[in-house]
Amino acid sequence: MSLLEVNGLTKRFGGLVAVNNLSVNLDRGEIVALIGPNGAGKTTAFSAIAGYYKPNAGTVTFNGQNITGLRPDQICKYGLVRTFQVVRPFQSLSVLDNVMVGAYARTNDVNIARKKSMETLEYLEMQNMAKQTASGLPIAGRKRLEIARALATDPKILLLDETMAGLRPTEADEVIKMVQKISHSGVAILLVEHVMRVVMSLAGRIVVLHHGEKIAEGTPAEITQNQQVIDAYLGEAHVES
Repeated sequence: MSLLEVNGLTKRFGGLVAVNNLSVNLDRGEIVALIGPNGAGKTTAFSAIAGYYKPNAGTVTFNGQNITGLRPDQICKYGLVRTFQVVRPFQSLSVLDNVMVGAYARTNDVNIARKKSMETLEYLEMQNMAKQTASGLPIAGRKRLEIARALATDPKILLLDETMAGLRPTEADEVIKMVQKISHSGVAILLVEHVMRVVMSLAGRIVVLHHGEKIAEGTPAEITQNQQVIDAYLGEAHVES
């Protein structure tokens, strides 16, 4: 049994089918990328898996437990948490206090939350940022803070939504190393990403969505040679480069 099993997931908004009959699984320590054109249904799938949308059909099973339709806070306590494409830290709080917000998912004790948060920052080599106010962080710092806050919830699965968007190549490389380190610790990662260099360097398996439906799944090498994926998303120029 996989750590995460999504079977037949469907989400409709009125007459619009945003995600149609999506099935995907994720094992411990695995990194799987969810890619596709804008409007393909990637973020909607994330939101349905993590409890922000209630699916119209299908099931989401986490570690053998059916979590379909549960609230995000309930799903977080099971050990599945997501980040957001548009990061919104608590601007007036310090980096440490922002991360503590995540740690409170596991405890009501301020001292335990602070200790867990500092350990998380040290693990991610962000301890020098602890006292900085979130409003003063550049985009790369806010992206890293979003991951740190999610990691402080002590997840078994992280859903990363376009974490590399807006980053310079050197900044993206730093976040890639961070994600790899988290994965090596045993945390499974499902990521939505448009930067294909990032996808190819991180993912062991790729799932491709188009018009809300899965059109392909395979290794990076298999996906880059899939003509349907090339036509729908990658383009010949990418494959040839």
